[in-house]
Order: sequence, then structure tokens, then C-alpha cells
Amino acid sequence: MKIQDNAYVSIEYTLSLDSEEVIDSSDPSTPFGFIFGASQVIVGLQKGLEGMEQGQSAKFTVEPEEGYGQPNEELFREIPRDQFPPDMDIEPNMVFEASGPHGPVRLRVESVNEEVVVADMNHPLAGEHLHFDVKVVEVREAQAEELEALKENAGCAPESCACCSTTCD
Repeated sequence: MKIQDNAYVSIEYTLSLDSEEVIDSSDPSTPFGFIFGASQVIVGLQKGLEGMEQGQSAKFTVEPEEGYGQPNEELFREIPRDQFPPDMDIEPNMVFEASGPHGPVRLRVESVNEEVVVADMNHPLAGEHLHFDVKVVEVREAQAEELEALKENAGCAPESCACCSTTCD
């Protein structure tokens, strides 16, 4: 069976950046599984896998536009310094996790002065070329309960629903 919409797919993968730094990989004893076409993976990974069959391997690069996008200037925020503990030593490139209306939000300190901390809330991989080395371990029809679980576990992702900008049903 070829990888197509509504197929259950499991892969072994290694993800690296242009620097050749490996930033993620699957555990060979536990391949990464997902329903193809259900917005569970980035568009570029899906495009790279489409049409492949069990046992096939491939290496491909995902451009930022089909990965996590380019850094968005609107996601740089100025946060008053007094919203941080006064004795906290804050430096550029520090990473914090804060609570947002839709759950945890990661932010990286772009710059800091006595009055303001400039926070970058872009995805950490925004602007990066993503180099995948994948092997397709399994391709099969998704089972009814797997498809049902997608509906029950729908998260707040811009590509899967509009709940980040409106109220979900």
C-alpha cells in the first residue's frame, strides 16, 4: 500500500539542520506513527512521504515555508521587565515557558534592558531547513478507532481548526 490520505503510517526518522546537528530522531524500537493527511505532521514531511511504501527510505529537505514557517515579526513581544522576578538575571537566548490562553507558550529572549524584555515567540525551528532521513516501517488503512481518536483529541493547531482565533465547537 502506498502512503495516502487516511493511511496509518509509522516511520523511523532522523531530523537535522543545515549545520548537520541532529535535533530529533525516532527510537528504533518505537517508530513514530500518525494518520497521513490529518495535519499531525508538517506539510513538508507529508509531501516527502506521499506515495512511499513500507520498507522504502528517503532523504529530503523541507523548506521553512513547508516546515515551521519564516520568523514572524508579529511574534516578537515587548514584556515589561517588572513582570519578571527582580533578582532574575535575564540574558539573550534564554528560553522560558509561560502559560497562554491555549496552553504553554515557549518564548526566547531576543534582547533585554532595564525596562523591557523582547521575547521571540516563533517556533524554535522557524526559518530552518529541515533535513529528514526516513524509513517507512508500516503503511496500512487507519482503523476506525484511530480516526475517531483524531476527532476526540483535536488540538489547537492552525492547520487543523480555527480555535486559535475563534471559539471551537
